[in-house]
Amino acid sequence: MKQLPVVCTLTPETLATRKAQLLPGVFRRAQAVEPLPDGYRLQLDSSVATWHAVTTAIEAERRCCRFLRFQLAVEPDEGPVVLTLNGPPGTREFVAALCDV
Repeated sequence: MKQLPVVCTLTPETLATRKAQLLPGVFRRAQAVEPLPDGYRLQLDSSVATWHAVTTAIEAERRCCRFLRFQLAVEPDEGPVVLTLNGPPGTREFVAALCDV
């Protein structure tokens, strides 16, 4: 897989209006946030609203922040949803600045 630059292609205006539907909105829903060397792991509740927020954010982010890698785990018996996002060097710092982590 080729190395993509750590950059968002949205304009600042578009980013400001869409923050609730992107990663910052998902981070606000997180019950726990674990920093990783190359990103973050978020634990979220298993509600339908959270599931929708996560999948909507992934769909949007994979278009404008093409360097991000998403891994989604859904635990059995309505357990937590775990979202791991990572990427090349600089990803954690980029996400931290974007999401005010």
